[in-house]
Amino acid sequence: MIKNRFFLTGLFLLSLIVLYYTFFDGGNITSSSSIGEVIDPATYRQQVDVKRTEKDKFMRTSTESPFTDKSSFKGLTYFAPDPSYRVTARLEPFADKTQKLVVSMSDGSEEVYEKFAHAVFSLDGEAHRLLIVKQENTYSILFRDATSGKETYGGGRYLELDPATLTDTRTTLDFNTAYNPYCAYNPGYACPLPPAENTLKVAVKAGEKYIPHE
Repeated sequence: MIKNRFFLTGLFLLSLIVLYYTFFDGGNITSSSSIGEVIDPATYRQQVDVKRTEKDKFMRTSTESPFTDKSSFKGLTYFAPDPSYRVTARLEPFADKTQKLVVSMSDGSEEVYEKFAHAVFSLDGEAHRLLIVKQENTYSILFRDATSGKETYGGGRYLELDPATLTDTRTTLDFNTAYNPYCAYNPGYACPLPPAENTLKVAVKAGEKYIPHE
């Protein structure tokens, strides 16, 4: 009888541990360059600013820039870098690895993406879930949030995932790297629109803002 009681107690504790890591630990906020590696917030903000400066240079000088009148380009606008918008997410892979998603484009056409997984994470104290899609070797999240059409582009923003941060169960989502599609700056580009399920009710005040450039 005593042995059974110890067995049941141990089983109960094990269940609690499993539940914790399944539903809570995957959404912990962290400032990391890879999963489990914590970096200094000041260093992180500096790194983000450097990448943004490099992107402005690309937009101003590259022939692949969506800005046709580069002489009037004064730089992109951003929310201030905020490490709290860099989060660890738990992945929910699809059992059927062949699932596809037909994505509508801004010009009315369609593209087909692979459904990779759902990312479950915590932001502003709430749990959220976003679909990750894959095209060739690029893993992306196409999303809208409460800033869309106000402080950010109404057609939504994109978040690309670093394959180095992807494991079978976890990844890092850095919303400070969220960016606008090229069609936001040049109607000659056709851009994929976020699926309806990737609409967040919270305001993601991180990443690229949107100011129309004449």
